[in-house]
Amino acid sequence: MLQKISDRWRKKEYRHYFGLVLSAKIVGVLLCLAIIKGVTFYFFTPALADAAAAPPPAYINPINTMWTVIAAFLVFFMQAGFMFLEAGFARTRETVNVLLEGIVDTCLCGLLFYAWGFAFMFSHGNGFIGYHWFFLQGVPDTYEGTGVAFLAYWLFQYAFADTCSTVTSGAMVGRTGFWGDLWYSIGVSGFIYPIIGHWAWGPDGWLTTITPMAFHDFAGSTVVHTIGGFISLAGAIVLGPRIGRKFKRDGGGPMPYHNMTLAAVGGVILWFGWYGFNPGSTLSAMDAAGCGRVAANTTLAACAGGLSAMFWLYPRKNVFDCGITVNGFLAGLVAITCPCYWVSPTGAVILGAVAGVVCVYGVDLLEWLRIDDPVGAWPVHGACGIWGTLSLGLLACGKYGSPGPTGADDSSPVTGLFYGGGTQLLVAQIIGSASITAATFGVSMVMFYLVKLTGTLRVSREGELQGLDLHEHGGSAYPELIGAGSAAAPSAAPEARQPMAAVASPAE
Repeated sequence: MLQKISDRWRKKEYRHYFGLVLSAKIVGVLLCLAIIKGVTFYFFTPALADAAAAPPPAYINPINTMWTVIAAFLVFFMQAGFMFLEAGFARTRETVNVLLEGIVDTCLCGLLFYAWGFAFMFSHGNGFIGYHWFFLQGVPDTYEGTGVAFLAYWLFQYAFADTCSTVTSGAMVGRTGFWGDLWYSIGVSGFIYPIIGHWAWGPDGWLTTITPMAFHDFAGSTVVHTIGGFISLAGAIVLGPRIGRKFKRDGGGPMPYHNMTLAAVGGVILWFGWYGFNPGSTLSAMDAAGCGRVAANTTLAACAGGLSAMFWLYPRKNVFDCGITVNGFLAGLVAITCPCYWVSPTGAVILGAVAGVVCVYGVDLLEWLRIDDPVGAWPVHGACGIWGTLSLGLLACGKYGSPGPTGADDSSPVTGLFYGGGTQLLVAQIIGSASITAATFGVSMVMFYLVKLTGTLRVSREGELQGLDLHEHGGSAYPELIGAGSAAAPSAAPEARQPMAAVASPAE
């Protein structure tokens, strides 16, 4: 064997071939090592990294995390309230449409908020948009300095995003095509809400850095409700009124509700969910006094709003109207959402009572402008969202600062004009509310006109007369009461129908 190798080695071509093969193998091994090193460097943590050089894991506060998760569950349950409320205020023939729109919007919002919505809103970036944590990649153990587990915080904020998106649909009930619902929902949950919301709630949003006083919005009178309310207003304007809707200026009035039981129960479910919305926004169960104060203020504002709306409307017709009472306590809840941490119980009663009256006049304004808002989404969320935001600049009592992971920090209390705090806070609230309102309304008008150009925003005249449930979804929510043949017939004029008979009316 050795002799054979020796004989071959004496040949020049054999030595050349051997060197070539050996060189190729060496180059191949080195190339493989380089690829392994590069992949490891860019995509993985080196297995033999110095453990001492790694940063210590963030401390996750279990109590605050569970408090946030439970609050997220309560806020998510508000979707049931929205579906009941909107279905009750709508007509019989569009009930399934309201329910399915709420369900699908919830599913769509979750995926969009996972993909990029949360990143736009709550990650670091610049004053106008965040640009990290897309698809929840590279996230830390906790969100900022809250001590709350990151994904628990994501769940809580997803429930808020879903609330804003659902508010939008209220003013567009009864004539919006389902494809149009999907397109504008992508715009709301994926872009408008998270990007504009970043201005006020992002870690580096520009409204949090304005001087001499930063903008405050504790739980979202502006970020959630004003944004949702003005998107709904833009949608109602672009859509136009429902067929047969005759306004008071023209000798008509609002179309009757089809089921006040659903509407009233839905409103109370929303009230219940608000106890996650507002107290949960402390993100800290350790701030026990703050959580209790927020919950009490939330209750008092709702009570004052419901009663003030009912009694303010009573002299017009000498009847106690259930619909305006429901919207009145919702208006109080919307208004208290911004200042709930910083006002006293007396301040909560005052601003809630004013919100009930604002809601009544908001409905009157839409009626005078001939804008069809079947649920009252803009008077409740848009108008009262603005009032609640501005009320902080007036009624912040000067005793409370901000919640923290281990308790309240009252070293820098928030003080409004009526408590000797001057106008700085009020000016900051005006700047923040006006900026977000104007941006939301302008962008929303563009979005709805673009969706309208696709031909999917509004159903055909025949489809609207038939009813969205049959036209879009192939079935009615009340098949025993409404036959397919009679439901396809045009509806009677709204002024000719009685509210209590609306449920059983074949035309509905």
